[in-house]
Amino acid sequence: MPEPLLPPPVQQTAPMPPVARAQPLPALSPAQAADLQQRLTEGGYTQGLRYLPVPEHAPLDNDTLVRAALDYARAVHSGRLAAEDFKKDWGLRPAAYDPLPAFADAVRRDQIASWFVNLPPPYAGYDSLQAGLMRYRAIAEAGGWKPLTPGADMELGAKGKAVAELRERLSVEDPDVIATGDSFDAELKEAVVRAQRRYGLNPAGLVGPQTRAALNVPVERRVRQIMANLERWRWLPAELDTNRIQVNIAAAVLTVFEGDRPVMSMKGVTGRPGDETPMLQSAVHSIVINPPWNVPAGIAKRELFPKGAAYLKANGFRVIGEGDGARLQQAAGPQSALGRFKFDFDNPYAVYLHDTPSQSTFSRYDRLASHGCVRVERPADLAQLLLRDDPAWGADAIQAAVDTGKTQRVKLPEPATVYLLYWTAYASADGTMNFRADPYDWDSQLAEKIERRSAIEEVAAR
Repeated sequence: MPEPLLPPPVQQTAPMPPVARAQPLPALSPAQAADLQQRLTEGGYTQGLRYLPVPEHAPLDNDTLVRAALDYARAVHSGRLAAEDFKKDWGLRPAAYDPLPAFADAVRRDQIASWFVNLPPPYAGYDSLQAGLMRYRAIAEAGGWKPLTPGADMELGAKGKAVAELRERLSVEDPDVIATGDSFDAELKEAVVRAQRRYGLNPAGLVGPQTRAALNVPVERRVRQIMANLERWRWLPAELDTNRIQVNIAAAVLTVFEGDRPVMSMKGVTGRPGDETPMLQSAVHSIVINPPWNVPAGIAKRELFPKGAAYLKANGFRVIGEGDGARLQQAAGPQSALGRFKFDFDNPYAVYLHDTPSQSTFSRYDRLASHGCVRVERPADLAQLLLRDDPAWGADAIQAAVDTGKTQRVKLPEPATVYLLYWTAYASADGTMNFRADPYDWDSQLAEKIERRSAIEEVAAR
């Protein structure tokens, strides 16, 4: 069995480092204590703080139970990592949170149930993912699914034992699949297509190595994958801006929201492993039309200077400076790696959204191929949407500016919040769970950090 993504914490709850408390711990009534202990026992499991349920045990004393409640509150509200546990590329950080004042007030007003229910992140995306967690836990408790045996590709018209295995496997996740039979008919092909869409694969209806591998991931792994993504939801701010640009790095998809409703979606190209696109929150403040490309020193040294002067000249690069301080700039125009549009937002990683002259990557289903920036499929459409409230920058004016070939920076009428997020498990609007690979190994690294943090806190608590 693969290493767990989120192993159960070593204690009943998932504690965070203790905070300085300016007030004493509240005294619970017997009824409050019994109710709270039951909620903690169930909540850690249903919210994905641990993989296995905790059996009932003897009642805890008041202070131990209160501390357990505060530890749970921090874990489910803002995650289980300390500041030093975050990788550099994990640019989202949960806000500081002390649950004691609100908890003490809830105890005083006998409103613990309301306090408890309102602890998780207040997002539909979190709620639907948490519901998916419970569905996949139920699948695991029912025995999960059997892996498909190795064999030849399967497609429309195939028959036999392998097709029967495929039907049985698909029916576990897809209630519209008839579980029995050994014929690969049109309905089964549609079910394969649905599965391929759920896993971000080419929805051709052919069961080849990639589809077989995705279907063979054990349900236990999927449960832990959901748990990892629930943890990252806890790092987000208390409210997401309702008008925003949101990029799913793992799926390489960009979506624009207005009033919390998606109004535009397009394919992206995100960072390949080794050149990861960071998670972050910022705001697009301007669009550069016909941007030159100031090549990062590392890329210039590794990939471009070795190709020689003739290549650099032919592709519009000029060398600025001499010796070890020499750098490269690619002129604006049809050859520029940034294409015709660059969407700038402040961040410490020097990443941005941009156009690209290389359109072939957008036709792939694996689109992790950039140096860390996000290439966008329809940059002109995105520019028009962001500038639509500026009467000077309609579609014709934007195209006219592009046609001049001159570099021009256009300030947005209002900055557009942008979130770069790493979702390897998420639910569609209808509640269907979608899964992607963990290309950066961030799910596994998150699990290791949580396990290490739990061990440190167990020792500190003794």
